[in-house]
Amino acid sequence: MLKTFVFAVIIFLGFSSISVAQSKDEAAIKAMLTQQTISWNNGNLEEFMESYWKSDSLKFIGKTGLTYGWTTTLNNYKRNYPDTTAMGKLDFDIIEVKRLSELYYFVIGKWHLARSIGDLSGHFSLLIKKINNKWLIVTDHSS
Repeated sequence: MLKTFVFAVIIFLGFSSISVAQSKDEAAIKAMLTQQTISWNNGNLEEFMESYWKSDSLKFIGKTGLTYGWTTTLNNYKRNYPDTTAMGKLDFDIIEVKRLSELYYFVIGKWHLARSIGDLSGHFSLLIKKINNKWLIVTDHSS
């Protein structure tokens, strides 16, 4: 009986620590996305891009298809949103944050740009990876 109790406590503590780690990771990812909206709404695309993996292997899938690379993604944002009028004010609605492993999360959400020249909105899915102890977007599919 005592062995069963000790085993149950060990299992419970193991699952509790996983849950706490997952909660901390989810909070960190949500904070990253909040920081992205702040950076965007301040008109700072370079700061907005700090949440993306600075790699030529970064994948961005948008209305024109798949592109690769952090610099390419930044340049596309600059071309499509050349000023704060075009950028508008960004808002995210996070639908799901799902842990895939210790290193990966999958996020689904909606984005909305409130703009004087006409609002834009759509959905996104993000593959987020922990790299050097920091959560970074490695794949972004926004439509």
